[in-house]
Amino acid sequence: MPDNLPSTQTSSAMEFSGASFIRTDVLFALGIVAIILFMLVPMPTMMLDGGLAISVTFSILILMTVLFIKTPLEFSTFPTILLVTTTMRLGLNIASTRLILEHGHTGSSAAGGIIEAFGTFIIGSNYVIGAIVFSILVIVNFVVITKGSGRIAEVAARFALDAMPGKQMAIDSDLSAGMITEDESRERRKKLESESTFFGAMDGAAKFVRGDAIAGILIVFVNIIGGIVIGTVMQDMTLAEAASAYTVLTIGDGLVSQIPALVISVSAGLLVSKAGVEGSADQEIFKQLGRYPSALAMSSALMFVLAIVPAIPFIPFAVLSMITGAMAYYAFQKNVAEEAAEQAGETTEESTSPVAEEPISKALSMDIIRLELGYGLLPLVQGDGDGGNKLTDQIKGLRRQLAEDMGYVLPAVRIQDNLQLAANDYIVSIKEIEAGRGDVRPAMLMCMDPSGAAITMPGESTVEPTFGLPAMWISEEYREEAHFKGYTVVDAPTVITTHITEMIKDNMPDLLNYSETQKLLNELPEDYQKLVADVIPAQVTVGSLQRILQSLLSERISVRDLPTILEGVAEAAAFTKSIPQITEHVRTRLARQLCNSNADASGVLILLTLSPDWDQAFTEALVGDGEEKQLAMPPSKLQDFISDVREQYDTLATQGITPVLLTSPFIRPYVRSVIERFRPQTMVMSQNEVHPKAKIKTVGQV
Repeated sequence: MPDNLPSTQTSSAMEFSGASFIRTDVLFALGIVAIILFMLVPMPTMMLDGGLAISVTFSILILMTVLFIKTPLEFSTFPTILLVTTTMRLGLNIASTRLILEHGHTGSSAAGGIIEAFGTFIIGSNYVIGAIVFSILVIVNFVVITKGSGRIAEVAARFALDAMPGKQMAIDSDLSAGMITEDESRERRKKLESESTFFGAMDGAAKFVRGDAIAGILIVFVNIIGGIVIGTVMQDMTLAEAASAYTVLTIGDGLVSQIPALVISVSAGLLVSKAGVEGSADQEIFKQLGRYPSALAMSSALMFVLAIVPAIPFIPFAVLSMITGAMAYYAFQKNVAEEAAEQAGETTEESTSPVAEEPISKALSMDIIRLELGYGLLPLVQGDGDGGNKLTDQIKGLRRQLAEDMGYVLPAVRIQDNLQLAANDYIVSIKEIEAGRGDVRPAMLMCMDPSGAAITMPGESTVEPTFGLPAMWISEEYREEAHFKGYTVVDAPTVITTHITEMIKDNMPDLLNYSETQKLLNELPEDYQKLVADVIPAQVTVGSLQRILQSLLSERISVRDLPTILEGVAEAAAFTKSIPQITEHVRTRLARQLCNSNADASGVLILLTLSPDWDQAFTEALVGDGEEKQLAMPPSKLQDFISDVREQYDTLATQGITPVLLTSPFIRPYVRSVIERFRPQTMVMSQNEVHPKAKIKTVGQV
């Protein structure tokens, strides 16, 4: 290799070479094919010895891995591995059975060295003892370990599936309350799904272990009976010779298969019983046993009492008494040291940090948007358990929808219970000041007539909390009938979400603070950062831009098109520093957006124009210069104007028309300031804000 070859290139070349010549997927496929060949094709004893050695090694590797992992999900491939190892043992059993029945009469080495070693070492010269030992191993594996681990896996799978809806609701609640981010919720959901899938797979995988134990018993009986028949009938052996030869080989084969099966059964039991325990098994076991020194001390005393009983050997129990006594002493010393360190840490923390700092910081924190629920409404947060309409899901969708409609992400809505409220009452607070309240019926539906007429259905009369419309609470069984009559039917979470939506829109200028404005600028794409640098702070400050955006939001105009707003600010700032005048110019730049958002379903902008008389009256009533200019119209004349506007809008409302009030550019802000007092939802636009390509229709004049 050349000396000037960089080390990074060398490692890359090695990795590429490894990736080219070592294909784990190909090796895995070849391994499965080899297992199938064990079942179909006669194998030489050398290859059988290799397969049995791999089986034993693999089982020990699995046990060690289970002991050292920290959580069960770290070994999520265990069910697949269990299937592969079970199939491999069965394949080896079939291959060894063929060799035992074909060549068992030749001696104990007929099925390879490993089976011979296990048979002669365990059995010795008495195959009856070997059969008993093998039977005990099978009973331990089948009756105790396999059955217990299978039951644990079954219960764990059932509990994991039953607890999934509650855990999902907890994740949704934390997300809607702002306690976790979207990425954290996605990670929690993925972990929850993996956990339920793992325990479900372990429940099924336990059946592999159980079936393997049954198959091992049957194979042993078949080998012994078949070997005796073949030895006596076909090989001219006596019954005793055939029983001795074939039993030794069969017991050896059974042991070399059942011992790995027993190890893997223990591994499965350890894995499924590890649920809820963090850390490796040895650490947690010794930590929890050493947590109570009194238990170790009592055990030591009991061992000593047993040691001095005359009929019981002294040395084993005396040694165990000394060991447990020493463990109790060291555990006691460790607990004392930990308590002293903890107290010292608390003392240091108290001495270094002011006592009143934490309570003051908590007292100063403020919930931007808060929803308080009576105790009867708490089930709305958890849902109905059947995929119902959950309040937290609706609030999460509300935040996303308002971000798309208005142009910035609202703070998280904090949901909390309030025992001082009536059971079915709720309160919506903006910056901890009550913005609205209402009461709903969790198990019923709110029915409303769009025309405002009385509802002719059985139920409980009420008033819709958001818009004050007459409504009625009806039972679920009347839903179809209400839809048939043309009524609007909504559930309790939708009523609350609608109320929150309107409260947020009414108070949106207060929610857009300085930091949120700066955040909007920072989150603009890279292509617009030069525009931001030219406008902020050379032409306007961030605070001035905040006031402009607040003015737009107060009339429910989306600020999502922030680049266009900044361009309008840059144009207007060249000839004026007045925030109201800059805002009016920005509105003209947003003419296309304004016309589109206020058009009807057919795309037509319905207009109600201001008469020349009222236009002149407003113009003459303006006093002052610049930002000091204000409206000074006599109260009686203002009342006449309010009456005229109400009369026109009430008349058009009966026809199902909600027009935009059109004024001259000069007086538009002042007309809006009057109308927002009694009709805040009415849009007031100037003639400059009507886009040239907009379809318009004038329906009257004030």
